[in-house]
Amino acid sequence: MSYEPPNPPANLSTEFVNSLNESSPDRLQDIARYAEALAEYKEREVRLEEESEDDVEDRPDDLPDDVPAKATVTIKEINDNRYYYWQWRDGDTVTSKYKGPVNPDE
Repeated sequence: MSYEPPNPPANLSTEFVNSLNESSPDRLQDIARYAEALAEYKEREVRLEEESEDDVEDRPDDLPDDVPAKATVTIKEINDNRYYYWQWRDGDTVTSKYKGPVNPDE
């Protein structure tokens, strides 16, 4: 460890640097722990936002706005007729939304 004080990053304001310089070693350790945790949190938020944007880009064209991108298409048979439904899990519940009749030519 050097006996010279460290040089602050150029992008920190003089007021912020002066405040840090006036802080006790214990307070600086608290600030360092908080700053590290805050940086990790913000990086995670950015990562989750990017993943969320990727999900939106992967949405099928015919997916309604109120149906999440993770939904899958299932076929249900009702009174000998077959229908497509969007289906997704929401917590412990499975939710379905009508999509349309199954074309018998498919």
